[in-house]
Amino acid sequence: MEEGSVVANLASDLGLDVKTLSRRRMRLDIRSNKKYLEVNKETGELYILEKMDREYLCTTKTTCFIKLEMTLENPVRLFNIEIEIVDINDNSPHFWRDTFNLDISESTAVGERFSISNAVDPDIGSNSIKTYHLSESEHFDIEIQTGRDGSKFADLILKKALDREEQALHNLILTAVDGGVPARSGTASIIVRVLDTNDNAPQFDKDSYTINLTENAPIGSLVVKLNATDKDESSNSEIIYSYSLYTSEKTQQTFSLNPENGEIRVKEMINYEDFRIYDMEIIATDKGVNSLSGKCKVNILVTDMNDNHPEISIKSLSSPVKEDIPVNTVIAVVSVSDKDSGENGQVDISISDDLPFALKESSDNYYELIVSEPLDREKMPEYEITITVTDRGNPPLSDNETITVELLDVNDNVPKFPQTFFTIPVMENNAPGALLSSLTAIDPDLHENQYLVYFIIEKEIVNTSISMLFSINPENGNLYALKTFDYEIEKEFLFHIEARDSGVPPLSSNVTVHIIIMDQNDNTPVIVSPWRAHGSVVEEKIPRSTDKGTLIAKVIAIDSDSVHNSRIAYQFLQNTDATLFSLDQYNGEIRTMRMFSYRDSRHQRLVVIAKDNGEPALSATVTIKLSTVETALKTYADMTEVPLEYDIFSDLNLYLVIGLGSVSFLLLITILVTIVLKCQKPKPSKAAPPSRNSVISERNSTIADSTLVSNDAYWYSLFLAETRKGKLVVRQPVPKGSRYIVSSIPRSTGLTETSDSAASTLQVRHVTQ
Repeated sequence: MEEGSVVANLASDLGLDVKTLSRRRMRLDIRSNKKYLEVNKETGELYILEKMDREYLCTTKTTCFIKLEMTLENPVRLFNIEIEIVDINDNSPHFWRDTFNLDISESTAVGERFSISNAVDPDIGSNSIKTYHLSESEHFDIEIQTGRDGSKFADLILKKALDREEQALHNLILTAVDGGVPARSGTASIIVRVLDTNDNAPQFDKDSYTINLTENAPIGSLVVKLNATDKDESSNSEIIYSYSLYTSEKTQQTFSLNPENGEIRVKEMINYEDFRIYDMEIIATDKGVNSLSGKCKVNILVTDMNDNHPEISIKSLSSPVKEDIPVNTVIAVVSVSDKDSGENGQVDISISDDLPFALKESSDNYYELIVSEPLDREKMPEYEITITVTDRGNPPLSDNETITVELLDVNDNVPKFPQTFFTIPVMENNAPGALLSSLTAIDPDLHENQYLVYFIIEKEIVNTSISMLFSINPENGNLYALKTFDYEIEKEFLFHIEARDSGVPPLSSNVTVHIIIMDQNDNTPVIVSPWRAHGSVVEEKIPRSTDKGTLIAKVIAIDSDSVHNSRIAYQFLQNTDATLFSLDQYNGEIRTMRMFSYRDSRHQRLVVIAKDNGEPALSATVTIKLSTVETALKTYADMTEVPLEYDIFSDLNLYLVIGLGSVSFLLLITILVTIVLKCQKPKPSKAAPPSRNSVISERNSTIADSTLVSNDAYWYSLFLAETRKGKLVVRQPVPKGSRYIVSSIPRSTGLTETSDSAASTLQVRHVTQ
């Protein structure tokens, strides 16, 4: 009750007169430390002097009384007064502690009870603790117990198994509620800490790991860091990593596993071409008393790097091959490979574009090297073929292989002369057997296809076989003359020479040879006018009164050499009086330079030389004796103007006719002899069988001095030998059983005043055995 509140009226309750209370000295004594009540002496009312707390005054008692003693004087009277303090619900229940900590093992069985200190409420009776309430929990509940003293307390009951890994801490609120109206309550916090037991095996983040690892990864590089967790705690959650028995030894040698932190690192060099997939099983084991373990699979896929060069293998090779090998013929089979994979293992193969070969794919990674163009050994005898393979990696790698294809020669080239027409000048009076020229053909083929044989294509020139005039060395093409040529008789020859190789079949070509006989100054001028007998002197008579410029005589000389060598120049070799006569050097006319005087001699002697234009120059002379007469004779010019010219040219014509007749006779004799030799067939002899050219030389022939003795049917080879020595021999068949002894006399050329020259002399003796 509030201070000042009237509790009771003692005067009325005790039957006292109110008016006498103050006079009787009413006094109130309270058996308490404090004076909670007081009496109003005027009215006798007992009122509250200080607010009272039943729980303070009566701590342990169910009922609470305050005992008072009231004393009155005049007369003295003593009254014992008990005032019961009735409890009101003015106190809330409370616990001794605000927080209760409970450690409960997660392995505790369901239904287990846990005592909790009960709450206290100073109030009594219905105002004391009536019940308890627990905050909502799926794991815990409470059961309210009543003590002997009527107090209420609660037990914490485990209604569902705990799982520390699921919930390691449970925060519960326990509320104590009294029975007062209104009810009061008090709360306490219950913290349940779940104690761990090793009931959880370690678990990896994933059950399976797939790792892509590049080959050639550096040793020590991290592949993957495995992480396993254990929901337990303390030593139950400490994990050790290890390989399982299902992990191969090769894998364990290649990769290292850190048992403390689960790091897998490269231990050895990794080669994609050796192993492409590494499978391993990793076990994570905790350190609990009854250790538990978890496992995971790790698949390491090695990623290919372009670290392998493509490889080339020549499976077969045909070399050498013939140069006429058909196009598209396979000459080699090539295989390519690359140990890498994907684009790194895909290869491109190529050869140079300027080669007459091509690559053709026959099957996977097999290629045929074929001939793409016709081959020609003469242009390229062998080919160095470089085959290059390149993969498609980044960067690309390549390799190459060089093969040599050698070409075998085929007789596909015709012998070729450097020119199609040869003009060969030959000086007349050549020595028989003289080398005229070397007509060499070229055949770019090889070996027997290159060996050439030279022939003169047979033909007749003026009834004479060309082989009688010329011969050619069949091995080297040297052309020789078989006779001495005379420009004045034969001026040129035209024939063909064939060069034939030794291939199968043989090929040949021919060339035209034009032999031009070059003139040599070998003919002495012949004076045909004025005509005179051999060695005689021309005598002429002229009037002494001949005028100046009168034609006295005309010297005419002819030369059968060519134009250049036959040009004649005239000059005085001897002149009695140089002032009297002149000589025209071109036409040979002798004229007077002045009139004769009485001092001039009656006889004049003129020696005229006619000299040709050759080197060295040849000449002829004529001596003219002039006699002057006093008689009135006709002048030389008048007498001979027409008749003289007629006589001169008549003599000239005579000489020409004689010369032509001689040449024709010699030509006819030559033709007849040739015909006879052609028609006559010599009998074969065991000692000397005839050959294709009817020319056989006997090895035991003897040459001594200038005499040749031989049993050969024909003397072809000896003829060449002798002609090279400057001797002349005769080619003529020899009757069987006979032999000829031929003596040759060297030809000499002399120059006389009459221009006669010595001819070669041939002596033949016939000996019969």
